[in-house]
Amino acid sequence: MDTIADFLTRIRNAGFANHKYLITQYSRIKNKITVVLLENGYILDYKKENNKIKIYLKYCEKNIFSINKIIRISKPGLRKYVKYKNLPRVLNGLGIAIISTSYGIITDKEAKKRKIGGEILCYVY
Repeated sequence: MDTIADFLTRIRNAGFANHKYLITQYSRIKNKITVVLLENGYILDYKKENNKIKIYLKYCEKNIFSINKIIRISKPGLRKYVKYKNLPRVLNGLGIAIISTSYGIITDKEAKKRKIGGEILCYVY
């Protein structure tokens, strides 16, 4: 089972159901993805509690979820790797691509600054 795809689907579904927060199982990769989402302003906050992650979701005016789409790119059956020269631009820079690199899980913009490539985990916009 693809735990990252399940995690992203839980975030998407909780946001579109107008939940205030979401609780999911803890793993290091889920925690790193949550930190990237927090740093880029897609969620309000998160807390780690007893092998669980509690993510507080962010809404714009009129209860519109801040994440319009969150799409899993690299899957267990077909991994997608890119060099730093071929890093994708999501919505011409308005969205982010979350990339797993040798420096950890970072956005496409940080990967371009550091001139490193990696595995594209997902697109968020």
